[in-house]
Amino acid sequence: MGVKRESVTPASIVPPVDQEISDELEVKVKKYLRGEGTNLEVLQDKKLKGQLAIREELYGKSAKAAAKAEKWLMPSEGGYLEAEGIEKTWTIKQEALAREVDVLSTRSQYDIVLPDLGPYRMDFTPSGRYMAVGGQKGHLAIMDMRNMNLIKEFQVRETVRDVVFLHNELFFAAAQKKYPYIYNRDGTELHCLKEHGAVLRLQFLKNHFLLASINKFGQLHYQDVTMGEMIGNYRTGMGRTNVMQVNPFNGVVALGHSGGTVSMWKPTSAAPLLKMLCHRGPISALAFHPNGHIMATAGKEKKIKLWDLRKLDSELQDIHGHANTLDFSQKGLLARGTGSFVQILSDFSSTQNYSRYMSHSMAKGYQIGKVLFRPYEDVLCIGHSMGWSSILIPGSGEPNFDSWVANPFETSKQRREKEVHSLLDKLPPETIMLNPTKIGTVKPARKKEKPSKEERDAEMEAAIEAVKGTALKKKTKGRNQPSKRAVKRKEMVAKARRPFLEQQKSEEEQLARKKQKISEEVQLPKSLQRFARKKASA
Repeated sequence: MGVKRESVTPASIVPPVDQEISDELEVKVKKYLRGEGTNLEVLQDKKLKGQLAIREELYGKSAKAAAKAEKWLMPSEGGYLEAEGIEKTWTIKQEALAREVDVLSTRSQYDIVLPDLGPYRMDFTPSGRYMAVGGQKGHLAIMDMRNMNLIKEFQVRETVRDVVFLHNELFFAAAQKKYPYIYNRDGTELHCLKEHGAVLRLQFLKNHFLLASINKFGQLHYQDVTMGEMIGNYRTGMGRTNVMQVNPFNGVVALGHSGGTVSMWKPTSAAPLLKMLCHRGPISALAFHPNGHIMATAGKEKKIKLWDLRKLDSELQDIHGHANTLDFSQKGLLARGTGSFVQILSDFSSTQNYSRYMSHSMAKGYQIGKVLFRPYEDVLCIGHSMGWSSILIPGSGEPNFDSWVANPFETSKQRREKEVHSLLDKLPPETIMLNPTKIGTVKPARKKEKPSKEERDAEMEAAIEAVKGTALKKKTKGRNQPSKRAVKRKEMVAKARRPFLEQQKSEEEQLARKKQKISEEVQLPKSLQRFARKKASA
């Protein structure tokens, strides 16, 4: 009696290393899948079933491609603080972090004290390498954050309310006392935008090359920085506001007003796209998640609320606390600043339920004006009344950068080439909308199919039979004679048949005109029609 053995082919033998890689890829694929696959067997419509099957297959392929890209092209993994035992992460101080990190990271912890020129506001380039700072007393400066060198600083001798970079580090705009000005990195004044007026806040839409501003009269301006053309100039009608932010997902500008309302605008519409009543009191701060689907708002009634912009029906979370400024990091950490205290909230479980992660207290008397995460670095920059400071926030920055999107190490040649490509890829203002994925997805309406001659005849016969079957009223004094009843029934039949005959006649006339037009056009070949003598106009 023999024992049957299974034949093992060389192809079925997987080395341990390859098996480990395939298991790791399967775990990563599950992270990128859009939930569990739908059960298509219960569908009766074969066409819908086939379309959904193709879509599920595409979702699987995209998840595998994303998992392979993460495996081979994103070797660095972001880290974050982990507490042991009863220790809490928000009790860890910056001094303790400085003793544990490397020497290069300790350079990101600093305090620039300029008490006579603050409070300060700042802005980073998309790569995070350069920072522009502006003091309210007129101090403007540009710094190279990689080697901590001061590129240029100068004094404009008037109030500076906001500062923002344009498409790269060569140009930046500053909202000064009367008008916003555009400077180059050498401090040379290039433009004075008098149409904007006394601007309170500035934002730059990098994909559309639009400079957006809100002035103290509540006027919203959009200016194209490539051609210098004013794209839009609208009155919000909701009073003065200094809360302004751009959604990175769709380019929509959001404004926070004193009535607790958030309004969203695009440059081609004089009316707001959306109005949301978010708070019972004035809105003090506003921020968007990098994915563009979550919005955080802070009100004067000491409430911070998170909203899902895809639903707009209810808030995701209500956090007790006040905030003068809010900002999301690339990894979704939320920083809020009030007084001389900064708190960072985290959502590492991706459940959209934010909780305390870290905290930092400035020196007593420092009033925080703005908090801003530095891209591709675990660093939070704080602008306050006595200068600006920088602290370490582990897990806030994206550890892997795409050199085609933002390259912190780009050369001048790469910067010039990128500027040309970005100008060629510039999006028109009409593409700004709440849901940009709707572009190109609207199908044209199908023309209503005309009924055939047999179907039209059947409908007419049915209408005639229905008229013949109707009972006539009995009338007296000679009006109920059979001859008069026959004439009446004949009139009813003709009335029921009339709309079908009129429709048939109109279709025949339309077809005759179409045939006549086609016969006139086909008299000459298409290549010779331009030489034909044109008919004299009446």
